[in-house]
Amino acid sequence: MLVAVGIVAGFASTNDGLASKQLTFPLPENRRDGLRNSFNEKRGANSHAAVDIMAPRGTPVYAVEDGRVAKLFKSVAGGKTIYQFDPSGKFAYYYAHLDRYAEGLTEGKALRRGETIGYVGSTGNAAPDAPHLHFAIFRLGPKREWWKGEAIDPYPYLTIPLPSSG
Repeated sequence: MLVAVGIVAGFASTNDGLASKQLTFPLPENRRDGLRNSFNEKRGANSHAAVDIMAPRGTPVYAVEDGRVAKLFKSVAGGKTIYQFDPSGKFAYYYAHLDRYAEGLTEGKALRRGETIGYVGSTGNAAPDAPHLHFAIFRLGPKREWWKGEAIDPYPYLTIPLPSSG
């Protein structure tokens, strides 16, 4: 079970350098406009502890940084999901409600930032007429269990302006 924590001013220092990773947006850039922070919204008795990014079914989902697939999992709530560990093993990225996985995606597979890993859908408890990516970040505990960690609000890390190339 993920434990929700809020992000405070100076979030970069409180999260072991997560801000310095400059995460790639997990969907095509034109989907960034619809991003809103739903991390603290209530979903039943629990906090959402993630952001939902609306997109048409079949939109590619990208790895937000290098790492590896820790687990491919189908759950009642999340539907088809991917758990990705970052290279340090400190953080996990969770992608849920996927329509399908990218061809050749397997547990243990090394991932490159920006690589297509799946496609937006509405599996699990998502409304069939509202496909979206449910994206979460959590800090892993010492045992590095893919299903357990401290939830971190992903919104600030998905809105950090990237340096211009030029």
